[in-house]
Amino acid sequence: MPKSKRDRAELTLSKTKKKGREHKENIVNSIREAVEQYSSIYVFSFENMRNLKFKQFREQLKSTSRFFLGSNKVMQVALGRSDSDEIRTGLHKVSKLLRGDSGLCVTNMSKEEAQRIFNAYEDYDFARTGSIATETVELKEGPLDQFTHEMEPFLRKQGMPVRLNKGVVELVGDFVVCEEGKPISPESSRILRLMDMKMATFKLNLICRWSPEDFELYQQGLEGSDIESA
Repeated sequence: MPKSKRDRAELTLSKTKKKGREHKENIVNSIREAVEQYSSIYVFSFENMRNLKFKQFREQLKSTSRFFLGSNKVMQVALGRSDSDEIRTGLHKVSKLLRGDSGLCVTNMSKEEAQRIFNAYEDYDFARTGSIATETVELKEGPLDQFTHEMEPFLRKQGMPVRLNKGVVELVGDFVVCEEGKPISPESSRILRLMDMKMATFKLNLICRWSPEDFELYQQGLEGSDIESA
């Protein structure tokens, strides 16, 4: 007797759940193995994540370090959420700091080298929709020499009051592309890209460091962390 659609759906859902559970278990096991293989662990936060740029950063350190990003809860389970289930002494402190946009770096780098590399790293990119503008950009009435005449229809679609004047794109009135401190609209994001203005800074910020000997908290005043440096 052929299986009903409901039976097939339940079977597919069961397989999906199993695959998801196995994936989480693999991450937990990978983190626990890395803890044993490397000398220290860092929690870092990130701003304006860019996957390609982060992949390049990770590749530069692959000989000394491993990185884990994903579900904070899964990473917390791997390390242990309290002193009763932590896999190494003091790791529950690390676990509590895995919140929001954060990740783990498990490394053999010295403390000084890790701090130098993370603190020095930043990369600029075009701001995406919803990002907060870091400055006000206003275009004044008159010719816009940075744009070719073929771009005039596209600029009009982005809300810019433009026209062609003897083959030159001309702004018929002052136009504010974005305002400092306010979210960037989809249209503003496209215009800023055309203007080659990069407002997003991809940064990695160290939050804490753990080793078998000590624990250091780099960012003070983290609400709800209930953690002090050892």
